[in-house]
Amino acid sequence: MLANQIAAGEVVERPASVVKELVENSLDAGSKHIDIDIEKGGMRLIRVRDNGMGIHADDLTLAISPHATSKIYTQEDLALISSFGFRGEALASISSVSRFNLTSATASENAVQINCEGKENHEILPASHPIGTTVEVRDLFFNIPARRKFLRTEKTEFTHIETLVKRLALANFPVQFTLQHNQKTIFNFLPAHTDEQKEQRVAKLCGKEFMRHALHIDTAVTGIRLYGWIAQPSFSRSQADLQYCYINGRIVRDKMITHAVKRAYRDVLYHGRFPAFVIFLEMEPKDVDVNAHPQKLEVRFHQGRFVYDFLTKSIEQALADVRPAMPQSFTTSAPQSSPKFSMNHQPRFNFAVEETVQAYKAFHHPSEDQPYQNKRQSEATDMPTTMLPKNEKAQIENIATEIAKQQQSSKLPETLERRPSAEASDMPLGVALAQLHGVYVLAQNDYGLILVDMHAAHERIVYEKMKKAYAAHNIATQLLLLPVTLELNAEEIRCAEKHQQFLLELGLNLEFLGPETLVIREVPSILSADNIAQLLRDVLSELLVCQSSDEVNSRIDTILSTMACHGAVRANRQLSLTEMNSLLRDIETTERSGQCNHGRPTWTALSMTELDKLFMRGR
Repeated sequence: MLANQIAAGEVVERPASVVKELVENSLDAGSKHIDIDIEKGGMRLIRVRDNGMGIHADDLTLAISPHATSKIYTQEDLALISSFGFRGEALASISSVSRFNLTSATASENAVQINCEGKENHEILPASHPIGTTVEVRDLFFNIPARRKFLRTEKTEFTHIETLVKRLALANFPVQFTLQHNQKTIFNFLPAHTDEQKEQRVAKLCGKEFMRHALHIDTAVTGIRLYGWIAQPSFSRSQADLQYCYINGRIVRDKMITHAVKRAYRDVLYHGRFPAFVIFLEMEPKDVDVNAHPQKLEVRFHQGRFVYDFLTKSIEQALADVRPAMPQSFTTSAPQSSPKFSMNHQPRFNFAVEETVQAYKAFHHPSEDQPYQNKRQSEATDMPTTMLPKNEKAQIENIATEIAKQQQSSKLPETLERRPSAEASDMPLGVALAQLHGVYVLAQNDYGLILVDMHAAHERIVYEKMKKAYAAHNIATQLLLLPVTLELNAEEIRCAEKHQQFLLELGLNLEFLGPETLVIREVPSILSADNIAQLLRDVLSELLVCQSSDEVNSRIDTILSTMACHGAVRANRQLSLTEMNSLLRDIETTERSGQCNHGRPTWTALSMTELDKLFMRGR
């Protein structure tokens, strides 16, 4: 008896632990409907009812005996565990610290029940029960006051139970789960068989916002499969509270898996933020040891490095494959707060005259082939005539004619010619209109307004190009017409000499002139040479942190990111329309272009519907 209570200390930590063991037993029994009734946070009552295969009458006594299990027969079975419970400790431990009742019926036998109150003495009685099993656990730790006093409040204990049941419901879509607390239904999840039903269950458990930003992933190699949902970086969290991982349907909290996912997001996640995901790993039972933890929450992999690399590369690729698309992109990007500008800042506009005329005409005379304009045609008839000036059409035509004359007499640069039209599917980010305060690019497409942080977007574009070039050992370089002489301290010079070959591979060709002086003669052609001295200082600062060549290799992306940041266009640099449109096209074809190297968003979108709400149109 004492041994059972000691074992209960490992298996039964709190009421949620009891629920976990009982529900997993129900799943092992092939149940398709599991009802969970809780009273007073599980301290008064935990009842789990299922419609599984049931327990034979002859096995009831063994069911609550320590180390007795029907799921392991040979030593070989221990290496091929496919069930959730297999130790034979759960029911024995639970029954030793509670008033315990188990009722069960099989397809071939009538129902029977067994009762015990924290002791080995028990009795078996006939009962009435449909095929399946019901387990009642009352007054948990009633006979161990020292353990009971460590239980928290009713609300806290039930929160643990609710979180656990949600995790179990996420991993078992075909099973119906109902949860009640104090005779009040908390949730009832119907069986989910289709992809749509599964997504609906995930949305209920993780929130609609998660599913709105989620990417479905399903990839496999020999012996292992990864599938589930990973949230786009725009849905990052301030804490790791929305991270669900399952191995062969089992809930796990594995540090290696968490680190692999975190590494996959390293290029797109803002510092101090956590990714959200619901992922499932399926692999051969012999390749994973689930017997590494008393509560079976941690696992060991026989080929841990292979699993780590598979996870990282699969999620990296899923994130990299995301490209701007319309109109879905309007639902995946949230508007970011704008920087504050002083009131005396003079606005600068780069609109072409002909573009302004055409936009003005289109606003008052919508064409039939523009989705938004079609939607607004009915509004013109509803608009009060007192809001419009008389002879509007004549005034518009006069203004347009006057501006057209000005255009003919003006010498406009070629970069400000009228933009070409294009289909939204070919150009999801539309066409550029202007720059805003030298920081943002404004563009429009058939669905609304696009705002682009030109530095953040160009930084990502340069970074991805440098990664590909470095991987192919093909970073193009250019000689500086005027080499840059740099004064450094002795430690920085030693670091540059130590990593001279690596710097050369990055496209930085250095020549040492003295103990504290060097010359930069060649730089990557993709980078601007405006601030190459500061760039080298920052790269050397990164290298000083690395104590070995292995650490340098592991920080390659960080170093390339630093170089890309220096090579990206800066704020207040005036771009032509051609340059802005080129930037938009590059964003559409660049991997991970939704975020810069530091995890900040590169662009956002406002649909016409959202703009209408801002100005309360249609109310």
